[in-house]
Amino acid sequence: MIGVYQLFLRLVDRLPLPSVKTQRRLALAVLLSQALIAVTGSVVRVTGSGLGCPTWPKCFDDSLLPIPQDAVPWWHQAIEFGNRQIAVWIVVTTSIAIVLAVTRARRRREILVYAWIMPLSTFAQGILGGITVLTGLRWWVVGAHMLVSCAMVWLAATLYAKVAEPDDGAEIETAPAGARRLVAASVVVMALVLTAGMIVTAAGPHAGDRTNPKAIDRLDVSIPLLSSLHGALVAVYVAILIAAAVLIARGPSSEAVRRRVKILFVVVAAQSLIGVVQYFAGVPALLVVLHVAGAMSVIAETAILYRLMSARVVRGSDRTTDKLAV
Repeated sequence: MIGVYQLFLRLVDRLPLPSVKTQRRLALAVLLSQALIAVTGSVVRVTGSGLGCPTWPKCFDDSLLPIPQDAVPWWHQAIEFGNRQIAVWIVVTTSIAIVLAVTRARRRREILVYAWIMPLSTFAQGILGGITVLTGLRWWVVGAHMLVSCAMVWLAATLYAKVAEPDDGAEIETAPAGARRLVAASVVVMALVLTAGMIVTAAGPHAGDRTNPKAIDRLDVSIPLLSSLHGALVAVYVAILIAAAVLIARGPSSEAVRRRVKILFVVVAAQSLIGVVQYFAGVPALLVVLHVAGAMSVIAETAILYRLMSARVVRGSDRTTDKLAV
């Protein structure tokens, strides 16, 4: 096994040495691609194209590609097949690219670990996506697929923040310890918010497939009750963030942290507005997609803020992490 890895390193060393700027761009591409696959997945769901390709990994039992037929309209096939192609060509490509870049640059171990998680977890997501199709879009399988995407966005955002830091640096606190603990608590609540949102969707009007609605497994629970729970958790999440922001404003915090918490509040406010309008407008498809995009943004911004609150600086230097801000 060691011999195989040494061979891999020798092959990678033939590539051009990427600058930190290039690595950051690739890490950003990974983050955007992970968010994109979640958003396009929501497009599949709200358009009822979840079984546009009714089997996996082929689109049909006898065809890798979509084929004209009356049973499955071509647009459902195109949307589901397009979502799969994004996963194969964009997500996989960016994941491999960041692995090659940070390996060639001989970045520190934690960055290498985060980078390798990207292609490995993408492969796992592909299998889970196949299970989703083969089980006929069971709500809990679809929900697990979505929650794994949320976790991958968090990891990709953390990788993006870590890549900007020097490998020969030392960890320092760039915000009050209490504020960091509050942001950590907000992450736990955010996970509950995402889970509640997933359950609301499972009970909502967007089943994910319109070719055979009666075959779709739905969660038979009161939507107003679930929405109230979801909203209450959002309120707790926001309250915790406000408390953290107060500590950040009053305590010794880097400019990067102060700036990032402001960005996070803007994103959270926009996401909350979309959620409220979505509920009272009867959950229109477009707003569902925007809400998923907003959720990915909130996850990414929270992950970056959390990382910036304890980051690396060059040993023996008075430099803060301000210049490392994302």
